[in-house]
Amino acid sequence: MLPGEIIANTLATLLLICVMAGVFFLFGKPLWPEQHVKMVIIVPVDRMTTAATENTQVHLPANFDLSKATAKPELPLVQ
Repeated sequence: MLPGEIIANTLATLLLICVMAGVFFLFGKPLWPEQHVKMVIIVPVDRMTTAATENTQVHLPANFDLSKATAKPELPLVQ
């Protein structure tokens, strides 16, 4: 091959690649679908109202009246 043919083939290949890229950019759809996501912004919690700084001991009753507690419901057996 002559150097002129190599240069002509290289330029023809580059021109073909540019034309194909232009056609895809102008008329083609993206190769992968666009994702539409709803953004949720979580606001930081105010530390002054939620954090305990004093008196962090748990206050539970000394005794518990079992007559006020409801019985655990029976679950049906699945066979």
